[in-house]
Amino acid sequence: MTSTLNKEEYTRLLVETLPRIIDTETEHKRLLNEVEKLMDLGESLTAEQAELLQLLVLLVKQYENKHYQLKAATPLDILQELMLTRELKQKDLVDIFGSKGIISEVINGKRSISKNQAKALGTFFHVSPALFL
Repeated sequence: MTSTLNKEEYTRLLVETLPRIIDTETEHKRLLNEVEKLMDLGESLTAEQAELLQLLVLLVKQYENKHYQLKAATPLDILQELMLTRELKQKDLVDIFGSKGIISEVINGKRSISKNQAKALGTFFHVSPALFL
């Protein structure tokens, strides 16, 4: 805590908010709500409120990093998501893969996407070919 903080006011905010290590979804929601209230104050945040906000954000991030880890998407996951989003079927990608058999093997995870196929998919979907490698 820096010397520019009013210790009494900061203590009052801490007692009111009761920040603690988050162990439950209920506690996560409660502290997230407190973060939102403070953020809504925008430029009118006091130094004490800004300090509390920083602490609450740290606690929320710690909980979310532990409980909401996203797994890295594989090239196949990305291809399947793009196909789903654009309502494409395997037959719509035959020109890229060369045959129904190859596209079927790729979609079923039995064959990986080649560099040439990745380039063609990147062009087709207007994304970086690196997503498919």
